[in-house]
Amino acid sequence: MELADALFHDLVAEKKVPGMAVTILRDGVTLLQKGYGFADLENKTAVDPKKTVFRIASISKCIAGFALGKMVEEGLIDLDASFYEYVPYYPKKKHDFTIRQLASHTAGIRAYRGKEFALNKPYSIKRGIEVFKNDPLVFEPGKGYLYNSFDFVLLSLAMQEASGIPFERYVKEKILDPLGMNNTFPEKIISTPLNDQFDKKSVAERSRSYTKTATGFKKAVEVNNFYKLAGGGYLSTSDDIAQFGQAILERKLLAPETYIELLALQIVNGRPTYYGLGFQVSQDAHVRPFVGHVGSSVGAYTNFFVYPDERLVVSLLINCTDPKVQHQLDSAIHAAINNKAFLA
Repeated sequence: MELADALFHDLVAEKKVPGMAVTILRDGVTLLQKGYGFADLENKTAVDPKKTVFRIASISKCIAGFALGKMVEEGLIDLDASFYEYVPYYPKKKHDFTIRQLASHTAGIRAYRGKEFALNKPYSIKRGIEVFKNDPLVFEPGKGYLYNSFDFVLLSLAMQEASGIPFERYVKEKILDPLGMNNTFPEKIISTPLNDQFDKKSVAERSRSYTKTATGFKKAVEVNNFYKLAGGGYLSTSDDIAQFGQAILERKLLAPETYIELLALQIVNGRPTYYGLGFQVSQDAHVRPFVGHVGSSVGAYTNFFVYPDERLVVSLLINCTDPKVQHQLDSAIHAAINNKAFLA
């Protein structure tokens, strides 16, 4: 792991990222777990991969997808049912669309406009649809692919209506608690007993969020991600996310057929989208298949990869808006996979 460790260290030493937490597992055994740089630059608070909580951005979609799979198993929701079966009050569009199409980004819902990605409004999931609910579909559902987080706002709303309990409570009770993901929770935006419970456990370990500038790093703008919790609003540690990946590798909690459903590469117009239901399903630059997600949001950049053939899980969390270091992260991950100790 020496080369991978050095490459991660260089990202901080060269001031390309303020702080980063890394956890890499093989067959559940830790190959590398380390914090680099600072969770808080001003106070020189070091990153702890087991305790420092980061925004995980679109890795949240994997958690939501996993919860969707559980909800399907419980008979609460049907992947191929109309979204309107669960949310009849959503404005009617030219075409109907399904739960599966929302989870696979093939429903035709639009993406962000302008600075909507940095919205700072105290919206609930239900209130959050006000941002885009009156806009037309950008293509006929099932006939195109457009990656966006609004799909997952609608998905979480349907899940909430189907289960009869708040989306975040369902996820906590059915996914996070059973998997021991005790440091994974929503940002406290809307005060609820559930969020208060989460915050009391981990608020002291919360990392600050930064944006890169020409001269260093500045505090990122304030945002409110609660309404898009399912698409990019969760906080977690690299350790928790790695354990989530290990659960996927071991096919825990969900039935084998559910995993097949979630991780099936979707095809649109005869071409692969490289996306399943909440998960990227693709190959890296070295043609190694993986499932997981890259995440990018205000004050966060993240990588979560599960490599089934290598039995490897990679969790990388950075407390900075896209610092343009994916190439270096790819090199470090490649070094980790090709480590002689790993291959032994």
